[in-house]
Amino acid sequence: MSEIERAASQPLYRVNKFAVPPEARDEFLDLVAKTFAVVRSQEGYVREWILEQNAGPGVFNFVTMIEFASEEVAPRIVSALAALDRELRLDREAMMGRLNIRTDFGSYKRLESLV
Repeated sequence: MSEIERAASQPLYRVNKFAVPPEARDEFLDLVAKTFAVVRSQEGYVREWILEQNAGPGVFNFVTMIEFASEEVAPRIVSALAALDRELRLDREAMMGRLNIRTDFGSYKRLESLV
């Protein structure tokens, strides 16, 4: 198996961090629940977590993490979430701006050399 094939077959982790004002919490969590429902129904979904900060000085008070079987799943997830947004008539970026939610998004792979 080539290095590219090995990398493509490794799990992919989507990590999203949010700084959510208290007054936006309920609407934010409602969207997360709808998003997770769609993601859970996709082939290649493995598991997800949502974490709420309970201590420490960090800026981001919510973190979502989703594990996918491989990076090959990503285009299907993006397509499914775009369909959800169309159905809800939702512009996520505009919603985050309206609710004053700051975000940081990224996709990650496990660093095998330290495991």
